[in-house]
Amino acid sequence: MTNAALVIVGTGVQAGVHLSIQARESICLADKVLYVIPGDWAESWMLSLNDTAESLIPLYNQNQHRLDTYGDMVERIMHFVRQGLQVCTVFYGHPGVFVTPSHEAIALARREGFTAVMYPGISAEDCLFADLGVDPATCGCQSFEATDFLVRRRRFDPHSHLIIWQIGVVGHLGSKATQEINGLRLLTDELAKTYGLDHVAIIYEAAPHPRYQSRIERVSLKNLPKTRLISISTLYIPPKAIAPIDETQLAALGLTRADITKKW
Repeated sequence: MTNAALVIVGTGVQAGVHLSIQARESICLADKVLYVIPGDWAESWMLSLNDTAESLIPLYNQNQHRLDTYGDMVERIMHFVRQGLQVCTVFYGHPGVFVTPSHEAIALARREGFTAVMYPGISAEDCLFADLGVDPATCGCQSFEATDFLVRRRRFDPHSHLIIWQIGVVGHLGSKATQEINGLRLLTDELAKTYGLDHVAIIYEAAPHPRYQSRIERVSLKNLPKTRLISISTLYIPPKAIAPIDETQLAALGLTRADITKKW
């Protein structure tokens, strides 16, 4: 294990098989292990790797804003770091993707003079590329969180792959929605302005276990608001058309249209 005071690792999406050798060693050799992994099996698994393992999930409180919970997690992590222990904190999936406390803990540890590192895990986006056969190099790839996409009116290129995360909880920023929010309808209306209601997208949910299959459901945008979704549902929207070629830039690079076709 590195001499860092804080190591943050991810289990990958399929926690039992996606855990890297680097992450496993960090867990096994740590003085203290903290984890945020859903499922009743998580406790026995973590304790089998390190008997100091402690879940941070009890810090979640439905009456508390999610950001306050993240702050509590960071303080719990730093409590052990400040004791001079080598602490390994384990998050489900990729520890740096949609994991606010991991970034905050590393930043705080470094400000206080501790060495802190993060090791990557297999993310839902990695699974999406594999399951859907999407190559982000072919025409570029854009990725947005659903609520952020709407409230900041994110600019995007309909000639590229578009991935929108957390479409099942658009507008729900707390741990529990306090009112009925028709965010999915708002998202659909916004996308339809560019793609049209008949454009076919894919609802994707990465398989959490090797025995399960990922959800890959094709749906036209007009039917999206009526589709069953959960918090981890992701929307993949294929390009509307092939992007035009800038002939001036093509010539400046000494390329031809045939070269571009061969490359992609």
